[in-house]
Amino acid sequence: MSEAQIKLIETLKKQGIANKKIIAAIVNTPRHLFVESVLKNRAYENKPLPIGYNQTISQPYIVAKMSQVILEEENMDRVLEIGTGSGYQAAVLSNFFKKVYTIERIKPLYNKTSQLLKNMNYKNIECFFGDGFEGLNLYAPFDAIMITASPSSIPEILIKQLKPSGRIIMPLNDKGKQKLLRIKKNKSGLLKKIIDDVFFVPMLEGTQS
Repeated sequence: MSEAQIKLIETLKKQGIANKKIIAAIVNTPRHLFVESVLKNRAYENKPLPIGYNQTISQPYIVAKMSQVILEEENMDRVLEIGTGSGYQAAVLSNFFKKVYTIERIKPLYNKTSQLLKNMNYKNIECFFGDGFEGLNLYAPFDAIMITASPSSIPEILIKQLKPSGRIIMPLNDKGKQKLLRIKKNKSGLLKKIIDDVFFVPMLEGTQS
């Protein structure tokens, strides 16, 4: 590991990332390959970085935190990610789920990232261009869904695409303030837990060419 990576891991541990498997996934996922070439020297800073198209690659702490919250020992087969972006979060998730399905609504970003992940030989990640609010009903139900943009309400279509014991991690925009929310689906309905204050780009409907 580089000095910057060692420093990042120490920072993540201090911030409460205790799952050793998550730490290992962060170590083994080369974040410098997911950022713009001019920003490679900043790849292991614990900060979000621009990736173009008014999007960012998430702060490593947020990637680790969302991964840690969504993981369970059982039901680790299929995860749906809404908002592929740089592909970094999908790459981290690929360490834990047998299959990662990920949707990007911005066509040039989808083209760029899907090719990158293919070139990096991530065989268990499948990328789709489409509207995240619609999910991927063809491949449902999912054990878990991760939303990496902030909607103002919980998308009902995505709830329906969860398995009966499935869970969603998402940044919910509540009157201008975003809360990282964990939603667990069970027979009696939805169990909701607020995890942290966060800031993500808004979740938008439709697609962008």
